[in-house]
Amino acid sequence: MATRHLYVVRHGEASPFGELTEVGRRQSELVADRLASLPIDAVWHSPLPRAVRCAQIIGERLAGVPVREAAELIDHVPHVPDEIPPAWAGFFDGYDAAEAAAGARLADALIDRFARSAETETHEVLVTHAYQVGWLVRHALDAPSARWFGLGGGNTALTAINFYDGREPSLLLYNDMGHLPPDLRWTGFGPRVLP
Repeated sequence: MATRHLYVVRHGEASPFGELTEVGRRQSELVADRLASLPIDAVWHSPLPRAVRCAQIIGERLAGVPVREAAELIDHVPHVPDEIPPAWAGFFDGYDAAEAAAGARLADALIDRFARSAETETHEVLVTHAYQVGWLVRHALDAPSARWFGLGGGNTALTAINFYDGREPSLLLYNDMGHLPPDLRWTGFGPRVLP
């Protein structure tokens, strides 16, 4: 088995209607330029329009690289704790057991498909959503399931994880925005003090 190099990207900034904004399109171009120096084999994306368009923009700048949908990358809540901390009560309000189970199945499918070594050396881009980035990072670090919730991700921030055969994965980068100028960073986090 060989190393699977995953470059996980949260989609660019989107409108309330789920479409990329002008800022989101520019962010997508800039992350594509950063990825262009790597030997990318495939770009996978969530079926949601904001991720589809971001992946298309990336694909346009990576000549000959296939861009494909992966249903496992869909935006969803990957884990609902049995005991919800009071600070999270508003977020999880209304999630019933069936929705929590469906989210857990999607989270397991994401890990089963992408969080493992490969038959041959591969370099893949995953264009997905903040919760899925957090879930993959949590998994790579072998952290408790509830830890995904605190792992926010900026729009087009880059996270790199290597998956090996026979040993633990390596988190190489998390939420790196070095390809974005300061005025395009930190979208997707909501109002708060940021570095």
